[in-house]
Amino acid sequence: MITPPSSPGAGQTDRSSVQIGALVPLTRPGWVEAGRHLLAGLELAVRDVNEAGGIVGRPLELVVRDTAADPQRAAAAVDELAHLGVAALAGEYHSVVARAAAARADALGLPFLCSSAVLDALTEQPTEWVARLAPAQSHGWQIYADFLLGAGHSRIAVATESSVYWASGARILRDRLAPRGGTVVELDLRALAPTAVCDELVDSRVTALLLLAGSPEPAVSIVKAVRGDRRLAEIMIGAPAGQPEFTEWARLLGDDGAAIPFLRYLPERLSPLGARVGTALRERLAEAPSFVAFEGYDTVAVLADVLRSHGPDRARTAGSWPRVAVEGTRGLIRFSRRPGISVWQWAWTPVQVVDRDPADPDRFRILHTG
Repeated sequence: MITPPSSPGAGQTDRSSVQIGALVPLTRPGWVEAGRHLLAGLELAVRDVNEAGGIVGRPLELVVRDTAADPQRAAAAVDELAHLGVAALAGEYHSVVARAAAARADALGLPFLCSSAVLDALTEQPTEWVARLAPAQSHGWQIYADFLLGAGHSRIAVATESSVYWASGARILRDRLAPRGGTVVELDLRALAPTAVCDELVDSRVTALLLLAGSPEPAVSIVKAVRGDRRLAEIMIGAPAGQPEFTEWARLLGDDGAAIPFLRYLPERLSPLGARVGTALRERLAEAPSFVAFEGYDTVAVLADVLRSHGPDRARTAGSWPRVAVEGTRGLIRFSRRPGISVWQWAWTPVQVVDRDPADPDRFRILHTG
């Protein structure tokens, strides 16, 4: 039995609604477009839950807080939302921010269903309070490494910024490629301008460059520099973290943003539920929904199912993770314990490697599935 630490607002006090706290990056330096898609999915699911009768007759309500990709701001938001009496937390896109939120939620005894962040070590120690929908970084990035090898790329460069997330990604790639004869050359973006990156690529004789860097900058500037360098006409650019998923990428780069493979967490074919939700998300966003929007929808679908069964009791919600069986937009969602993963994990979300089609950058091509 999970016993929560004593904290203000530990129970739901407002009988008019059941509240879920939503952590979303909505302002810079957060990845704003990802945050907008995540919030659209969360809000659409809340609407659908309420149209179907809410939580045993009570409306479901989101209490949204902008994290702006700031771990300290996220931790403070968790404190505030816990005090307000939310039944659970949902959301967050940035892994380092989600890690700060998860640590605080664990300390306060507040259930947190993380939508999108993938860092394996979302908490330092195993916790009963946190579950996650997105696949762990090691799972998805190993699939990406297998794609690279299958495409003939065994000597790659990674242009990387300083971050636990990017360092983890580089390590996963190296560990996956090295036993198969692959080599990873690291280029430190703290020391290299985009033109200097190009020079390093020529000197290192790599066949692929992976962008382990934020979007739009410095990722967009690096793509422009590489695409404009005749010496690098044959090099493949990749972005495992998913930068090309969003329309801002296509708007800023045009044709240069195509043929850059990235990870996407969608099945090859959506279920009837997924197709219906996809249509509604497209109307809400006025553009094609990203996988992040589906993650947001599935997050609320899971929490609503748990809250209907157990009410807005935090300890009972956290205790229910291993018994969840919810049909989401991308498959049946169940949580389990996985080696090396400190939270309850959906194992596994569908994983694709896709890119924007050079013949039509608004269309995505599936290159590999895992």
